[in-house]
Amino acid sequence: MSSASSTDSSQLNLQPNNDSANAVAKKLDADETAGQVIAPWRSPLARAIHRNRAQPFSRYFQLATVRPDGTPANRTVVFRGFWADSNQLMMIGDRRSEKIEQIAENPAAEACWYFAKTREQFRLCGQLTVVTADTAHTGLVDAHQRLWQQISDSARAQFCWPYPKAPRADDQDFSPPSPDEQMPPPQFCLLLLAVDSVDHLELRGEPQNRHLYTKTASSAQGNSQQWQVTAVNP
Repeated sequence: MSSASSTDSSQLNLQPNNDSANAVAKKLDADETAGQVIAPWRSPLARAIHRNRAQPFSRYFQLATVRPDGTPANRTVVFRGFWADSNQLMMIGDRRSEKIEQIAENPAAEACWYFAKTREQFRLCGQLTVVTADTAHTGLVDAHQRLWQQISDSARAQFCWPYPKAPRADDQDFSPPSPDEQMPPPQFCLLLLAVDSVDHLELRGEPQNRHLYTKTASSAQGNSQQWQVTAVNP
């Protein structure tokens, strides 16, 4: 084994962050008690996903986070569906990666999702949550485990590769024993993007169409989230 892979365990803090996990659980429990309203932007997004389903890359979008020095960091991720009946987009990530550290410092993020066939773009802005086996929320832990079971063997194997962005390891280090197909390793995590605003631009048409979706304060009874939809110039 190379020195890059042998230092993996020392570089990765796998101890549970109970304060963070409990804060996530408390917020999600409050949201469930208040009730979820399917956001109006879900309909055009679902239509775009359906109409572009023949193109495998239509499941990919760019996810931007913020580095500790304030500069942007961007990468391509795979859409893994919505969590339960919420408006939160699911992705997966490696707990050893830089983006997990960035999210811990600043959970603000924006996804940019372009659909080539229908020529439309969604920019979804919100807050990211990192879910691990330590998260104190049964529903999220179950979703975390289901996603691990659903991904391909090759995708699971990558979570056993040497530490991301470390000096290049030996080729043999990229052929580890197959991980457990049922129980995810500590470095596997579920990412949730809780969307606060959406900018939907349809490039077809003359003039083009653009709509902004903004989450507003809860209703007077405090039992639902409301969304404001505004048509704007493209």
